[in-house]
Amino acid sequence: MIAEAVLASFLLSLAALLILLSRLGSRIALDRPNERSLHERPVPRTGGIAVLAGAAVSLALGAEALWLTALLAAALAVVSLLDDLFGMPTLVRFAAHLAAAGLFVWYTLSPMHPATLVLLALAVAWITNLYNFMDGADGIAAGMALIGFGAYALGAALAGDTALATLCAALAAASAAFLQQNFHPARIFLGDVGSIPLGFLAAALGLVGWRDDAWPLWFPLLVFGPFIGDATVTLLKRLLRRERVWQAHRAHYYQRMVRMGFGHRGTAYLGYLVMLGCAAAALWAREQTIALQAMAFAGTSLVLGALALWVDARWARFERQSGSGA
Repeated sequence: MIAEAVLASFLLSLAALLILLSRLGSRIALDRPNERSLHERPVPRTGGIAVLAGAAVSLALGAEALWLTALLAAALAVVSLLDDLFGMPTLVRFAAHLAAAGLFVWYTLSPMHPATLVLLALAVAWITNLYNFMDGADGIAAGMALIGFGAYALGAALAGDTALATLCAALAAASAAFLQQNFHPARIFLGDVGSIPLGFLAAALGLVGWRDDAWPLWFPLLVFGPFIGDATVTLLKRLLRRERVWQAHRAHYYQRMVRMGFGHRGTAYLGYLVMLGCAAAALWAREQTIALQAMAFAGTSLVLGALALWVDARWARFERQSGSGA
């Protein structure tokens, strides 16, 4: 069933993209450039609809046991689409994210200590949002979805969890179809309708795999480590500078790389290399001894930290030479 889900998801996502890129479909919601954008012309921001539509077919091809996770992702997609179209107060959006995370954690992981459930729900809500923060350069978020959910699918398949492998493989296939139109120069963006549900699914399916003993709890953190590290470190640095963290900005590492001259393509290629490295390390260490798992996680984290320091150093030189701000 996994192969059928991959093919069906890819083709359905392509078909949905054709509709969304048509003259009528491309006018549903446009992302117009502003001073914080990295693009220069209006681009439709409805591509997430195609990704989710493609992946949804997996529920009829072996992933039906994950109906609640898929339903919550769909609910977040509806809320996010309304926000893309009409705007929505920040607190209302965050409340929806927290509600979805809380319901998922309670339904999926109970019985468990209440404090642990709360921490996990907050973690799911954070990853839901950080995926949206990281969707700001052509091909980055779609590439992470392809590689990240692809790693989930392989890990779940190796563990014999067919339902989880089917849904994750479908998400990877749908993301691959979308990436063809999202790679620079992007013809369509994920939009909040895509990035918010994908972030939720990255966290939620990671916990499902942990619950089902498909992988350790650190596994999803390492697979999606490039996104989690960039977004979390950037947030902490902005908090230390007492900036308004809820406002849009261009201070993420991937954004600075684009602005420093790597461009959308160069940044995406380097990002894919890092993502593949994290996914490979996670898959290799998944069934190793505890000591080797710790070494893989720590070693990969050190590499990510070194890359961050390298970008910081280049950015400091770039600012001195150009006089540009963050």
